Amino acid sequence: MPKIVFFEVASWEKEELKRNFPEALLVEKPLTEENVSEFADTEIASCFIYSNFSKGIIEKLPNLKLIATRSTGFDHIDVSFCHQKNITVCNVPEYGSRTVAEHTFALILTLTRKIYQSINQAKNFDFNHEKIRGVDLFGKTLGILGLGKIGKEVVKIAHGFGMNVLVYTRTKDETLAKALGFSYKSLDEVLALSDVISLHLPLTDETKHIINKNNIKKIKKGAFLVNTARGGLVETEALVLGLKEGILAGVALDVLEGEKELMEEIEILTEGYQKTTDLKTLVLDHILVNHPNVIITPHNAFNTKEALFRILATTIKNIQGFLKGEIINKVY
Repeated sequence: MPKIVFFEVASWEKEELKRNFPEALLVEKPLTEENVSEFADTEIASCFIYSNFSKGIIEKLPNLKLIATRSTGFDHIDVSFCHQKNITVCNVPEYGSRTVAEHTFALILTLTRKIYQSINQAKNFDFNHEKIRGVDLFGKTLGILGLGKIGKEVVKIAHGFGMNVLVYTRTKDETLAKALGFSYKSLDEVLALSDVISLHLPLTDETKHIINKNNIKKIKKGAFLVNTARGGLVETEALVLGLKEGILAGVALDVLEGEKELMEEIEILTEGYQKTTDLKTLVLDHILVNHPNVIITPHNAFNTKEALFRILATTIKNIQGFLKGEIINKVY
């Protein structure tokens, strides 16, 4: 059996890793310039994003044949040099589309049925139903900005609630629209016609502040807005304006403008991120946090036991496939 080393191992991963690779070495710390000499005989390495597989470190691992990163991104690996050295690099391309979609609807329901206010009222023995009267989702229109893997899952869930779905996206596929039962619209049309707007776009120069002070007034009066994608998609000042003028009946955010735009959501769970980021300060810096019609969750849409286990399960399959001569999820 090749020498297998797992770096940055969390306590919940250990049992499953040992069950599949009983001879493997499990290391809690990342691979660095300082400790690479301890692992010079490594043939298969699995890591998270804090291990540094630079050219210099790879050169000190002469037996290395596979790097299986437990992440989607692989910026921490010099993949070009790996290609030169005939070292295979595998990743976890997908693990949480349905997970994020479910959280999206948890936020939608929290807004439309005033769940948060209802809980607080009940705790205070206040059973005045007038203040917590909500609205049905059935028959309402959901506008989705961005139709990647998460957006498609949101469409499917929306149909379960009997919602009509409009989509704004750069690339149109009429066959897909027919299969999933939605209509393509322009951005302005989605804003004007939707009772609920949900963002599922990557953050790029083109999508930054796609919701902004210039178009916030185009949104249908009384609509709800949900963002589980990236904070920079929405201009915070525009949200404050929309709430102040009664354009938005409610806002739910799992991400905030000004928040570090993470390469990996799971980075939030690591000690390295938690030691360098004061999440409380991050949230309290935003005027929205105390607004009665705003719900904020701390970048938690991805965070389920099942999603985290899928990351681990995919990594295990990547390594097992490599050992059998079947390369899975190769990135280069």
